[in-house]
This record gives sequence, structure tokens and C-alpha cells, in this order.
Amino acid sequence: MQPTSLAVEGTLYASSTKQPTEAKLGPATTGSNEQSIYQLLARQVGERSFQNWFAGKVSLKLEGSFLVIGVASPFLLTWMQKKFSSQIIATAIACIGPSAEYRFVVNPDLVGVTQNSLPKAASVLTAVEGSAPAAVGACEKHTEREHARTDQNQIKKQTAAYKGRHFSDLSSFVTGKSNQLAYMATLQASDQPGALYNPLFIHGGVGVGKTHLLEGFYRKIRQLYPSLQVVFLTAESFGNYFSKALQERSLPGFRQRFRNVDVLIIDDIDFFESKRIFQEELLHTIKHLESHGRQLVFSSDRHPRLLTKMSEELTTRFLSGLVCRIESPEIELRLALARQRALKLKTLITEGALEYVSRRFTNNVRELAGAINCLQTYHVMTRQKITTSMARQILSDLERDCIRIIKLDDIKQIVCSTFGVSETDLKSSRRARNVSQPRMLAMFLARKLTQAAYSEIGEFFGGRNHSTVMFAEKQVRKWLENRSSIHVALQEWTTAEIIESLEQQLLAS
Repeated sequence: MQPTSLAVEGTLYASSTKQPTEAKLGPATTGSNEQSIYQLLARQVGERSFQNWFAGKVSLKLEGSFLVIGVASPFLLTWMQKKFSSQIIATAIACIGPSAEYRFVVNPDLVGVTQNSLPKAASVLTAVEGSAPAAVGACEKHTEREHARTDQNQIKKQTAAYKGRHFSDLSSFVTGKSNQLAYMATLQASDQPGALYNPLFIHGGVGVGKTHLLEGFYRKIRQLYPSLQVVFLTAESFGNYFSKALQERSLPGFRQRFRNVDVLIIDDIDFFESKRIFQEELLHTIKHLESHGRQLVFSSDRHPRLLTKMSEELTTRFLSGLVCRIESPEIELRLALARQRALKLKTLITEGALEYVSRRFTNNVRELAGAINCLQTYHVMTRQKITTSMARQILSDLERDCIRIIKLDDIKQIVCSTFGVSETDLKSSRRARNVSQPRMLAMFLARKLTQAAYSEIGEFFGGRNHSTVMFAEKQVRKWLENRSSIHVALQEWTTAEIIESLEQQLLAS
């Protein structure tokens, strides 16, 4: 089979100086067929490892002085280089001679075969950089066995922790214009972990489906690659584990747990804002995992550049992969979600009632699901089909409860946090752009989202008169019309994007 290269080609070349001390095999004849290569490789890696990782799962071919090994994905390419490099060079030397070298390539013909036939037993990637000699001392073998046993125990504990939890599936994720990019990126990254988008960073407001995508990613990885060690947790849990390790002086164990994983998924990464010690530990964890080709997936309520209290180095790490935004669901998506929820609950409801719900509850999916739950409860009590007029009457109280009362102080805090300015500067007479722009945006939002009069807003933001607030409102509207940009966290953002982000934070707070 002629292996073809896709996306990544193996560039790790091994010279004859890396020949294992136990491999005393003489060069095979030039006409060695593929079956002979498989037999020699099986002798080097052992029958069990050969059946698990090579038999029917890789392609082998001699090309001049190279033994070319075709694998199914760039992720497996990196892994097998580290795990079996010494055995493979021994096989190459046995086939070709002392000048033999080897090369890994990605063979797309093997993708379906490998994903369906990976060994079911959990294993841990404990290979270190470089090629270890095949013959090692008894002490070294004992140490390796102890590490393997420890890692296996960690995997069992991790698996047991997730058994009682229900994870959403990617197949149940309803897509639309607002979330299509994030969905496709998650789907592709789960097919080839560590190869395409690393890290994958998904951001959006509350209740738009970020956690659903992360859970679906976790579930698909477990299905396609059951041998990989996958950890999925919230940023708060990561911080709690780290704090406990500090208290118990068990940081080496904590780092072994999180830096030996193959896939690390952390939800609500914005929790780490202003928590420098957590950020530093996360940064070192990311550096280690990235250097070993491991997959990282994060979610946040804001774009990495809007996490203004996150370290710059950590922010650039988030930006180095793929950043996907999930926007508030559009009317078509909300209607599809309402239909899906009603069908799941077996609610008898008219299409008009569903359209009414999708028009009235626009902020996020959770509000929409809550509205359908209310209608389902009424249907169970009365056994009546829910019509538009009934839906309007039943949900009137819920709509009133969903109104978020925003205060001037809320706007001040969100604007100061986003732009990194102090409350004193925001209310001062300073006219520098980095202060005047946030001040005008705050006044604009105060006028839009509160019932405060111009004079009240002016008084709150530094004792200004009503004409100053009117000018600020007019100026921001002009920025919106001209699609002007605003400098935030070393990056330019359109006025519309900044206002939408501020509004989402205000509604979520």
C-alpha cells in the first residue's frame, strides 16, 4: 500500500547510532517483502503491542534507506514516534542495514480502520522524548511498571468519576448561523485530537451551548479513542485541585495527573481572571501538553482578548489555536430548539405557540427550554393542546421574571473591568482616549439599559450635566454607524462587538 501524506508528515529521523543494544539482527535481503517486515516488527515490540497497535492498523513500505510507517492521524504519528521509536529503528536496520532510517507519514486510508480497532484497554502515554534502549536495567523496568500502575489507577478513578454523569452528544446539538463554526471546529478536532486546532477556544454568552459542545467533544473522543486519557473539568475544579495540592504539599502528584493526559478540556476558563497563581500553573500545564502534541479545549464567556485580568502569555496561548464565537441564537435556531424540546417532552403544542416562544425568549437556550417546560407542565395538568393564546397567558409571569434590572453601578463595574480603568478615572475629568471612550460607552449603555434620566446619569459619572451625556450617546451612535474600532487589550474591536460583549456580561451578572 502506497502511503500518502496528509496534513503532517513525520520528521523524526533516527540514525543507526540509536540501534537498541539487544537488536543483533543482520540486514535482510533487498527483496524482503512486507510480511517479513511485519514479522521483524512483531519480534521487536512484542506480540501484544503488535496486535494492539500495528496489526491491520499501519502500513509499512521500504523506500531506499527508509522504512516508511503509515498511520491514521497526526496525533497517532506523534504518539507512536515516542512509544516505539527504538523498536522501529531496530526493525529498519534488520531490513535495510546499518544506514537505515525511518519516517512516519499520515495515511488517510487507515483512518476508519484505526478508529474502529484501537484497543479497548486504557493505556497511558508515558513515553519520554528520544529513543530509550530496548535493553534496560531491572531497576529501570521496575520504575516503569510503578509509573504505569499509578497512571492506570488514575485513569480508573477518572473513569469512575464520570460514570454517574450524563454527557451531551454532538449529534443532539442543534446548529444554526450563530454556532455553526464552533460546532464544525469541535467535530473536526475530535476526529484528529492534537492535530488541527490546538488549543480550541470556544466563547459566548450564558446558555448558548458552550458546555454542550465540550461534553460532546469529550464523549466523541472517548468513543473514537478509548485508549486515550481524557480529563474534562471546570476551571473552578482545576483551581480546587491545585489549592488542595498546595495545602497537602502534593504538587508533584497534581502535576503528574494533569500533565500526563492526552486531552484536557476545561470549561469556564474565565474563572481564572485575577487569580495569578492559578494562571501560572495552568500556563505551565498548557506548555507541557502542547510540546507533547496533546489536545487542549477551553470555553469562556468572552474572547481571550477581553479577559483583561488574564496574563498576556496565557492569552496568546489561547489565541494560537482556533477561537470560535457562539452568538445568541437567531430566530430560526430558537424555533428549531423549541421544537426539539417540545418533541422530547411530548408536549402537544401548536406551531404558532412555538413561534411565539421563540420570538419572546431571545437571550439564550436555557430561557427557551424553561418556557417549554412551563408549557409542558400546564399540558400535563389540563390535558389540553397548547395554543398561542394559552402560551401567552401561561408565560406572562415567566417573562416578567426574566427581566434583568440593570443598575448604573453594574454598568460602571463591567466597563471598568473590560477596559482596565479605575472607577476614579472613569468619573474623573480626564479626556485621554483610553478613559473617554469607556466613559462614553458607559453613558450610552446607561441610557439604553436603565430608566435613568440624562441628568442622573451625568451626576453618577462624575457630576456632569445632561448635555455631556447626550453628546456621549450621539457619539457612540456615530461610531456604530461608521463601524469605528475601539482599542481594548492590545487589539482593535468594532464598537458593535464591544457593546454586545458588555451587554452580555451585564445580562449574565
